[in-house]
Amino acid sequence: MNDIPLTWLFITFIVLILMSGFFSSSETGLMSLNRYRLKHLAGKKHGGAVRAVSLLKQPDKLITLILLGNNFVNILITQLATYIGYRLYGEAGIAIAAGLLTLILLLFAEVTPKTLAAAYPEKIALPAAYVYQPLSKIFHPVVWVINWLARLVLKIFLISDKNSDNDALNSEELRVAVNETSGLIPDSHRDMLLSILDLERVTVDDIMVPRSEIIGIDLEDDWHETLKLINNLSYTRIPIYTDNIDNLIGIAQLRKVLPLLLNDEFNPESLVNLTREGYFIPEGTPLTTQLINFRKNKRRIGFVVDEYGDIQGLVAIEDILEEIVGEFTTDPTALHQDFFRDADGSFLVDGATHIRDINRNLEIQLPSEGPRTLNGLILEHMEFIPESGTSLKISGYPVEIMQVKNNMVKTARISLPADAPATSPQSELPLNG
Repeated sequence: MNDIPLTWLFITFIVLILMSGFFSSSETGLMSLNRYRLKHLAGKKHGGAVRAVSLLKQPDKLITLILLGNNFVNILITQLATYIGYRLYGEAGIAIAAGLLTLILLLFAEVTPKTLAAAYPEKIALPAAYVYQPLSKIFHPVVWVINWLARLVLKIFLISDKNSDNDALNSEELRVAVNETSGLIPDSHRDMLLSILDLERVTVDDIMVPRSEIIGIDLEDDWHETLKLINNLSYTRIPIYTDNIDNLIGIAQLRKVLPLLLNDEFNPESLVNLTREGYFIPEGTPLTTQLINFRKNKRRIGFVVDEYGDIQGLVAIEDILEEIVGEFTTDPTALHQDFFRDADGSFLVDGATHIRDINRNLEIQLPSEGPRTLNGLILEHMEFIPESGTSLKISGYPVEIMQVKNNMVKTARISLPADAPATSPQSELPLNG
């Protein structure tokens, strides 16, 4: 070996350094790949992506293959550097070679390649996949033996080697991923994606029209009053019942009622004949489930019932869609403003307004667990029917009762102090009354 020219030894040394850099950079690149973009590229039949996906299905074998090559090359580099140092400077050259080799390996075989791969994983990893795929087949027996020995060592230390699916994202991780798309997709689109993720948390109870606010036709009412109600109705569908909403007959579509009115054939019997049987929804049903059920049953309106079968409220498919895209209907009830901003910056809020709507519109955080309306929240905190003028604090937000009617808080004023905490609900702190 003393006959080998130093020039060839240095060329071999440089080649081995480059090989070590390749192994180090490709390891970092393959492990840094965005799995979802990689699957997208593989779906487009990108050769490197297809091979990378195949390799990453067994990451333990891939890492073993990379480390096998990297360590083998690094050992050769160490031996060669020691020999070169000895030939140049004798015994002192060995120490010099060790010091220089440490710096060279860190700079050209570790830090620089890995930093480059972390910054541009696809440019490094996808071409490397072409190299590793045939190598994985050639060195399969060696890799298998090393992995078997590694699993044996893990078992000795009572460590499980079972792989978990780290590619799957839970809803919170997906929410973070969507938030990170700021600037890549319009804000309105991002808000809709986040709203879709929220549907699993929201139930029909959160968005339903309360039982007391359901507008319908009672067949026991005076018929002239019923005709007046229909003439002034802006809904396309209306519940039909006798005496009270629990005695529901069905849902009538106004487009079927109008021809009867024009032909003077409209009467209680004809109204009952054109009604469609009511569709009922168990309370607590998540909006994602109900949206699917509406589509499956070809329904647009359903009645939320409790465990005893009593109707608690009404939900329309438009209500669910508005949870995703925001208000878009011409609901006549929208003409009655639930929020009125006063000159002092406070808001007059209808007591029947849902807490979720208040939090979303006023950008505050009233407690949403428990009562679903402002009236219910106030009554829960006060534990008695308050009088007009009573004030309290809920989660740091001053609330003043403006109007009480029929044992319900009809209107309340919510003030928004600059230092109001956005934290968990606290017990009420009466201000007066």
